[in-house]
Amino acid sequence: QVQLVESGGGLVQAGGSLRLSCVASGFTMDHYAIGWFRQAPGKEREGVSCIGQSDPRPFYVDSVRGRFTISRDNAKKTVYLQMNSLKSEDTAVYYCARGRLGYYCSGYVPYEPTDWGQGTQVTVSS
Repeated sequence: QVQLVESGGGLVQAGGSLRLSCVASGFTMDHYAIGWFRQAPGKEREGVSCIGQSDPRPFYVDSVRGRFTISRDNAKKTVYLQMNSLKSEDTAVYYCARGRLGYYCSGYVPYEPTDWGQGTQVTVSS
């Protein structure tokens, strides 16, 4: 059974940091691009960052580039999102998702994400 489980969210003051984790199970994570998405209240879900299977180059949406860092540890079946210099507009539920087998990142999102985690809430107070 494919599972993606996010953790690490919480309440933080503006300017602070959080590190999100996405733990995968039920599939070989090495074979998939993994991405982070977020959805703020009243807004559509948006892509945040993606990291490919073998290409270590990460991709970011402009609004987080320079503040967020995505990384993966295939041995631990975990993808991380280090979030620094957080702003109130980063408040959202953050989700991880895997892309389609055999495909890479399509910009800052995995190609045709097929499976999603349940999300973790990030709240940034100003």
